[in-house]
Amino acid sequence: EALGLFTGIGLSEAKARETLRNGTLSALLRRAVLQARSALGPALDKATGTLLYNAAARLKDPKHLGFLVGYIARREILTDLQLSAALEYVRSHPLEPLDVADFERACGVGVCVTPEQIEEAVEAVINKHRAELLAERYHFNMGLLMGEARSQLRWADGKTIKNEVDLQVLHLLGPKTEADLEKKPKVAKARLAPAEKQKVAVVENGDMGTETKSLLEQLRGEALKFHKPGENYKTEGYVVTPNTMALLKQHLAITGGQVRTRFPPEPNGILHIGHAKAINFNFGYAKANGGVCFLRYDDTNPEKEEEKYFTAIREMVEWLGYQPYAVTHASDYFDQLYTWALELICRGQAYVCHQKVEEIKGHNPPPSPWRDRPVEESLLLFEDMRKGKFGEGEATLRMKLVMEDGKMDPVAYRVKFTPHHRTGDKWCIYPTYDYTHCLCDSIEHITHSLCTKEFQARRSSYFWLCNALDVYCPVQWEYGRLNLLYTVVSKRKIIRLVETGAVRDWDDPRLFTLTALRRRGFPPEAINNFCARVGVTVAQATMEPHLLEACAREVLNEQAPRAMAVLEPLKVTITNFPAPKALEVLVPNFPADESRGFHKVPFHQTVYIEETDFREEADKGYKRLAPGQPVGLRHTGYVITVQNVIKVCGCGHRCWLSCPSCQDSLRVVHNALVDSSVRSARPFDKFQFERLGYFSVDPDSEEGKMVFNRTVTLKEDPGKA
Repeated sequence: EALGLFTGIGLSEAKARETLRNGTLSALLRRAVLQARSALGPALDKATGTLLYNAAARLKDPKHLGFLVGYIARREILTDLQLSAALEYVRSHPLEPLDVADFERACGVGVCVTPEQIEEAVEAVINKHRAELLAERYHFNMGLLMGEARSQLRWADGKTIKNEVDLQVLHLLGPKTEADLEKKPKVAKARLAPAEKQKVAVVENGDMGTETKSLLEQLRGEALKFHKPGENYKTEGYVVTPNTMALLKQHLAITGGQVRTRFPPEPNGILHIGHAKAINFNFGYAKANGGVCFLRYDDTNPEKEEEKYFTAIREMVEWLGYQPYAVTHASDYFDQLYTWALELICRGQAYVCHQKVEEIKGHNPPPSPWRDRPVEESLLLFEDMRKGKFGEGEATLRMKLVMEDGKMDPVAYRVKFTPHHRTGDKWCIYPTYDYTHCLCDSIEHITHSLCTKEFQARRSSYFWLCNALDVYCPVQWEYGRLNLLYTVVSKRKIIRLVETGAVRDWDDPRLFTLTALRRRGFPPEAINNFCARVGVTVAQATMEPHLLEACAREVLNEQAPRAMAVLEPLKVTITNFPAPKALEVLVPNFPADESRGFHKVPFHQTVYIEETDFREEADKGYKRLAPGQPVGLRHTGYVITVQNVIKVCGCGHRCWLSCPSCQDSLRVVHNALVDSSVRSARPFDKFQFERLGYFSVDPDSEEGKMVFNRTVTLKEDPGKA
């Protein structure tokens, strides 16, 4: 019966059988066809059948099916264009009753476009492009004429417009000639070099540069799929309650329709390279769309939180070029969160449980025997938790819901007898992430709660909790996290490395925390550019470190003035030095652009070259200093030749330390020499030491004893750290 019903509206037998395999779709389509038959009789034409099928297949909320089918059956919705407008209207107006007059205006119901109107609209468009049409004839893009005419007559039949365009073009140009039938020659597009294709904008102080596609541009594009502020209900999976529209109205009154995001780190460690993407995504999305971003510390676990982490997190956000709209803490809202917990219990949506932590771990823990305890009992026990009458692990407050990953009744509050850095001893119960996160977003009226993909399993609980308390419900959007190969970013593992002395601290230049990258000399623009190259992805991105280093080279090549240095100095005495005292040599800061200034370097009778730049016996192809093989001294205009070699026994000092991720990860060169132009450099100033790489002044530098960290070599070299 169903197969005949579906083929009777114009579906092929194969399509009808495919529809039958989808139980939900086939049930909706059967309802639609039977309703239409009751109005139009048993024989439905194919056009009506197509509209019915599309309505059943594309409608998100089945409660509106009968409403739409009525318009199709009454021949008031006649085209797919009208149906698309109708589907969009009911999706964006989830509450009943619908405003029928507004719906009909939005869908073009009753609008009659006459042949005369079509003729006039097409004639106006052709007159607008008359010169180009006469010049290009049938090589002109006729689709442009169609599009412009259609934009003036939204509800006109597309075929009728096309026929009118063809007729008027024929009248203007006459029949096609042989030249018109020849294919239009393709204009070759200028191809970008690979390096140009890779360029991205520098995001400095939160502002976008002028180069090609930046992260901000990508985020403006990403905005096309995100909901607009106040239109949360248009998001797939968003739960609409009877209070939703009123809450959204209040939300818009508070925010003025502005995009609001937040970056919510836990202050129990230093941010790493993965956090850089989160910072760029949250702050960048807000900036790209005219909004604001909060920096909110998720300080709900006082055992692991330290003031140095709070300070370092904000420093790193600002170092990357972003200024928070406001700096907030989850602890700012502890009183409100506690009040809402009481409300949740009163609504029968939370209960006090005494299962041990080990009992509720995993995906299939036994259900709590206390799940159905009376509300009054849970209220008294929760108050006892707050007063410290239960020990740690003896009682928790749990919410009554099943999460997407199957986890049942997540914990909302647990007992911890640890003073809080901001609230002191006021609390001995602290809220969990699952309870705190969405409610803090609601309090701050966040429009887009952007988080990494692993939190997707918590999206339903996010919506559930806000709706259970009848408060404004933001929308959670997930994106892919950024990982870097061969790096340690786990807070637990880094703490272990620090405690065992394998690394000095969180800012050890061998790590990939943001403080470590800054100390090593990575410019913030390079990290932002790296995030832009990774792109706005939903899938997890695992990248090679050399891609980050390539971004650093691009920025440092433009920013780092040049200086001369030798790591393994070899003394050279010039026997016929041309002056009785040192000469001053002008050296360009940027040899490729001398307009950016010069610095002076003293040229003495004694100079130092790299030990590897001299050989007593030169191999074939060796181009550096050797007996009988002179070389020039850079920037001086002088050539030196070997006259005599004096050998002196000496001992240079190198210090090697090991790191769990790689051997020989730290090399300290004590005897290196750098030209005097860097003497006044300050910590984090950056230079290119010619032929050696890019270096940054370390904060450990002292008067007369400068320390430089090599950021990257001049070219990618897997053999060099």
